[in-house]
Amino acid sequence: MISGKELIDRMFSGGKVDRIGLYEGFWPETLEAWVPEGYPVSDAAQGTKPVPMDPFEFFTFDMHKCGGFFDTEPRLGVEVTLDETEEWVLVRNGAGAVFKWWKNQSGTPEHVDFHMSSREVWEAEYRDLLLSVDPQRFNGKWWEPKSLADDLADLRRAREKGQWAWYGHVFVWEVMRANMGDLQMYQNLLLDPGWVHDFNRVYTDFFREHYRFLFEHNGVPDGIWLMDDLAYKGRLFASPQTLSDLFLPYYAEIISFFHEYDLPVIFHSDGDITDALPMLIEAGIQGLNPMEVKAGCDILQYAREYGDRLVFVGGMDVRVLETNDRELIEAEAVRLLEGVKALNGRMVFGSDHTITPRVRYDSYRYLLDVYQTHQWY
Repeated sequence: MISGKELIDRMFSGGKVDRIGLYEGFWPETLEAWVPEGYPVSDAAQGTKPVPMDPFEFFTFDMHKCGGFFDTEPRLGVEVTLDETEEWVLVRNGAGAVFKWWKNQSGTPEHVDFHMSSREVWEAEYRDLLLSVDPQRFNGKWWEPKSLADDLADLRRAREKGQWAWYGHVFVWEVMRANMGDLQMYQNLLLDPGWVHDFNRVYTDFFREHYRFLFEHNGVPDGIWLMDDLAYKGRLFASPQTLSDLFLPYYAEIISFFHEYDLPVIFHSDGDITDALPMLIEAGIQGLNPMEVKAGCDILQYAREYGDRLVFVGGMDVRVLETNDRELIEAEAVRLLEGVKALNGRMVFGSDHTITPRVRYDSYRYLLDVYQTHQWY
């Protein structure tokens, strides 16, 4: 059997493949909940609270996350705790935004306040801080203190295991939303598109040059994940025309930069991304993740329409896994696996969202058994 790296490379190059790939993401608390159910713990955890084993070391996945996710906030090292309880911490960050972070669970933080309330504030306090490369941006954040050396170690492990190594990050949509807040952002899409363009211009240059630094320091991976949640249930957050006018040029530019390194780009968006796919394909994406079923995505329909242009990563309704009903899990997995194969689609099988604690360990292992039986073309 060919390695994960060779398999995924062939998928993106249009070469012949003999099986569907495998990849997954997990909430940290999922792995913790699985330890009493038999999930292995790390050797480093001996004598202390059990630490779940890295799933990328335990499971045989074809892909491996190996870097990216550098700090995008204008001011580095500015994390001010405003309030705190046993359940949450209220923090003002280096973009002047206040978020309530939950201590004991994963998920989106609560958006509380945003200082970047006008173009004048952006220009006076933040814009110039983003115009040069700063290696300190690769030192991680308080919730994930990873370094360039950690990323390099991940890349080397992926190479040793024959996995397809990827770097990833959010891009201009998510950064704008995090810096301005939803209300300010959506207003400015209509009222001040000039600020939106300037913001996207600065951050596109910022991302390009920091990725270039990462490539020069740690090496070039096998591909890129670009992560912007452009949609919610049933629709996009902005019209296709607005996205095309204000964001498409910057997506096309950063994707073209990655293509200069022969790196295929997988685009991640939660929600129903259907109406944005023509635009994103025009911008140059070659893969799509995670195709959230409960929001309205249908991987088989995508395979019919775009199977000659996209590799599909994900697609399995996590709600079915959360039932922990083996008959339902098998039926849905087989429907997807056999359906994609019948359409000659290229697929890396996984959930349409990261695996939650509501999925039992035995249920996920059973899903892998079903996949192994139906992975071959």
